[in-house]
Amino acid sequence: MGEDTFNLEEYLAEGAEIIVKDAIKATFRNPKESLFLAKFAKHTRKATAIRESYGKEGKHIPVFLIASITSSCNLHCTGCYSRANEACNDNEPLNQLSGDEWGDIFAQAKDLGISFIVLAGGEPMIRDDVIIKASNFPEILFPIFTNGTLLNNDYLRLFDENRNLVPIFSIEGDEEVTDLRRGEGVYNQLLNSMELMRKNNIIFGASLTFTKGNLSNLLSREYINQLRDFGCKVIFFIEYVPVNEETIELAPGDDERDLLLDELELLRKEYDDMLFLSFPGDEKTSGGCLAAGRGFFHINSHGGAEPCPASPYSDINVRDSSLLEALDSKLFRSLRDGGILLDDHEGGCVLFEHKDEVERILNE
Repeated sequence: MGEDTFNLEEYLAEGAEIIVKDAIKATFRNPKESLFLAKFAKHTRKATAIRESYGKEGKHIPVFLIASITSSCNLHCTGCYSRANEACNDNEPLNQLSGDEWGDIFAQAKDLGISFIVLAGGEPMIRDDVIIKASNFPEILFPIFTNGTLLNNDYLRLFDENRNLVPIFSIEGDEEVTDLRRGEGVYNQLLNSMELMRKNNIIFGASLTFTKGNLSNLLSREYINQLRDFGCKVIFFIEYVPVNEETIELAPGDDERDLLLDELELLRKEYDDMLFLSFPGDEKTSGGCLAAGRGFFHINSHGGAEPCPASPYSDINVRDSSLLEALDSKLFRSLRDGGILLDDHEGGCVLFEHKDEVERILNE
């Protein structure tokens, strides 16, 4: 697809509908899940029409929103960008958005045609009040990126009754690698949580952070089969974003991205009962980085609208403005129009590599 013919809005709209179509195929043996997804497919088509109507007015609405609903976490994972950016800490949370405020954000997102809201943190399952609010919006699918240690019977009932809530368990590979990064015993807690989801016939996914060194292990059929046997239906391959200069060497490069793209194509053919996604995905084939509202944006736990979780800069707060106004903030417009998001970069995150320039725009 040449740059002169690339249509980002069309690309993302098609992507959202393909995701839903593939999810229906992957879950056809689960009647409750398939019924929800069939209804959700209608919502995505309506949402596409809403975004297109805004597009005719010159206002681009992304398909995805990432919501970090808390700054608290019960783990101390090595290399966590949220802690490195001080978006997550062990202090008592102050001035965080309330459950009602998040509910208002979800309502605005629905009205704008946003179809997917990723719930992140910190550890999002600390905020059961916000997750309960999310359950009231079947028009939106909420992947919940969780460390999997807080699953209990109340959450199992909530997930069973509200299929728009989909836990995505973060796991690094085998027990040794996972516990090395996340803490001793976390791997077994994750397996227990997956087994509970399987026994209760509730769809869940896995989030695999890949680096320059571990991608081949995560892509091995032995590992994929292990996750499938637990009932995992969705696998996100999350590209590692450096937290400082010392960890840049871990960031995947073009070789790793090309390997992932090739393997994803094969995995989708081999496992028709699973859904495979990558984030941020291949920026070259999607016209550059999709942050700052091109494809998604981020709201932190205090309401600041940021380009993405790995670029914690904000010049507007949704407490004082609407989501539509946040998407049109000076920072977002400067990043979208100034060419930074389209720049070539070695690996990891283009905004991380251009953080000095992002800070200069913010300070102006």
